[in-house]
Amino acid sequence: MRIRLVLPLLALGTIPAATAQSPGTFTQTGDMKTPRWVHTATLLTDGKVLISGGGGGPAGSLESAELYDPQTGVFTLNAAMNTPRYGHTATLLPDGKVLITGGFAGNDLTSLPLSSAELYDPAHGIFLRTGYMATGRAFHTATLLGNGKVLIAGGETTDAFGYAPWPQFSLELYDPSTGGFTPTGTTTDCSSPVTATLANGKVFLVANNYYSLTPGRIDMVELYDPSTGECSPIAKLPANARLPTATVLMDGNVLVTADNLDGGPTSGFGFGELYDPVSGTFITTKNMTMAREEKSATLLPDGTVLITGGCLCGGPVEIGPFGSAEIYDPGKAAFSSTANMHTARHAHTATLLGDGRVLIAGGAMSWVLSSAELYTPAVLMPAATLLSLPGDGKGQGAIQHAGTYEVVSPENPAVAGEALIIYCTGLADGSVIPPQVAIGGRMAEVLWFGNTPGFAGLNQINVRVPSGVTPATAVSVRLNYIGRPSNEVTIAVQ
Repeated sequence: MRIRLVLPLLALGTIPAATAQSPGTFTQTGDMKTPRWVHTATLLTDGKVLISGGGGGPAGSLESAELYDPQTGVFTLNAAMNTPRYGHTATLLPDGKVLITGGFAGNDLTSLPLSSAELYDPAHGIFLRTGYMATGRAFHTATLLGNGKVLIAGGETTDAFGYAPWPQFSLELYDPSTGGFTPTGTTTDCSSPVTATLANGKVFLVANNYYSLTPGRIDMVELYDPSTGECSPIAKLPANARLPTATVLMDGNVLVTADNLDGGPTSGFGFGELYDPVSGTFITTKNMTMAREEKSATLLPDGTVLITGGCLCGGPVEIGPFGSAEIYDPGKAAFSSTANMHTARHAHTATLLGDGRVLIAGGAMSWVLSSAELYTPAVLMPAATLLSLPGDGKGQGAIQHAGTYEVVSPENPAVAGEALIIYCTGLADGSVIPPQVAIGGRMAEVLWFGNTPGFAGLNQINVRVPSGVTPATAVSVRLNYIGRPSNEVTIAVQ
């Protein structure tokens, strides 16, 4: 089967975008069942958003979880986690489960960082215990790597006398195939880091400077290399970053936004820096329209970045939270204001939905919030879509053996280690950010991706079939692109 035979499936496999209302504005949606902040929000493979834990309960942390349905705009309570926690992480795994790690149970004065972890199983709507981290930690990061493992980095832990918080510099890896954690390297001074995955698969870490043992190195930036398991310093920010965000842009550069550490409420400013992975240097870009800490930064499908809310929380006088929002445009290398949110908030979550809108949930003012709202971008673009032979985005995928261009079918199944050609729509033109492809719940190595030569609007991804996939005639294939899962198709694997 040649490329020309899958081209007619292009129109049939595309998921229509949601009808945009008032582009560039925020619209109120349903409230969460429970007020919460420093919680997590994870887009699941079915398009719903899992909200878990956070602060806000009488004990300081919550074990409850709820689901947001973009189709109805309603939150519903879900089965609770096994352990109350806030300042934890939630990571969507290749098999569709969500890994929950660490956090605090209780409050800052009475609790210690957790080493426990659990898995959310969307098929049954329950949380299951998994292995324990080597170190208890909170306000750390969890980053899915190209090999399917999850890098756990930094955070707050306890000192030698058992007191918290204390900066943590260790790294460890979670292996979904075993459910266990394994130590791997350390950072130099990136405790409680902010991370972003570069196009080459390395992980960019920048210190958030809340807890630093070495003044003068609080602007450190490091890279974690999955091939060596080591983390090494690469650069220093031109300015001292406090509570930054790090967002990989479509061109592969990393946008770092932060309040300058020493500015305070009277002289602080919100700066922007671009890290160029090719040259290994920072490029100064325009400042944000205002200084913001505990904000959110979300890459939109059109390549711009939405920045919402925040506060100035580290000076002698706290200012905020803010209800304002702004957009970073890489083409102009500048920030500009967009519409205000309905509610000022900080320490909230921002989740890019499958239809291109952004869900803003929870956070805090002078009290913890249950409210949520939706941002509709100026350009509304749906998630990437895998093509299928039936033409409806379901069933047997439009996937070929790279060596023969024959369709992968029950009569001609794929085998571990071979290269396949997967056809899809929705990859950003010219973007260097690779899609993540899961076959049978295991991460596949991406060999190449981009526009299919000679066919406008058609994308292809060349991948290597991972080992360990359970043989079957209908093995799941799904991709995740800029944080949004696609539809599911199937192939035969022997």
